[in-house]
Amino acid sequence: MTDAKPLRADARRNRDALVGKARELFAAGEFFDLRFDDFASLAGVGTGTLYRHFPTREALAEAVYHGEVATLCDRAREALATLPAEEALAAFLRGMIDYLDAHQGLAQTLATLMATRSDALAEGSRALEEAVTDLVSAAAKAGAIRDDVGAGTVLMALHGIGAAHDRPGWRAEADGVVTLMLDGLRPR
Repeated sequence: MTDAKPLRADARRNRDALVGKARELFAAGEFFDLRFDDFASLAGVGTGTLYRHFPTREALAEAVYHGEVATLCDRAREALATLPAEEALAAFLRGMIDYLDAHQGLAQTLATLMATRSDALAEGSRALEEAVTDLVSAAAKAGAIRDDVGAGTVLMALHGIGAAHDRPGWRAEADGVVTLMLDGLRPR
């Protein structure tokens, strides 16, 4: 997830511009409509710069994916650092529903691209699972939730919610499932 050596400021700006433009195009569902070389001009950099940072479309998609996972992990850590454990878990879960709702095009494009990149997907999944593990463990330690449910179960429930995104009324139902999940996590 990290580069081998730090980039110069101009190289970092170019890389960030490429990732930012790719993220925009993923979200708009236009990623597959473009030739790979088109990303360079849309990001305001040269083709050589594109290939120097991202030799393939998949490498660019992986960078976007890792950026999104890092953002979600940061949200989990921030919630845990600023809220009581039970509230942190609830805020993160509800925030994930907001994220899934706001970034459905991005999620679909990344899922399509990353399906064949299981190593990159696994790395991101591990990072997110670690962040959710910290939330779940803190809430269990505080006695706010049961201690017999792990982060994997919570993530599986979130995946199920996301997979049902095409249902009419998804948003209201998703919020209801999170409420149900939180109620089910409380100690008996």
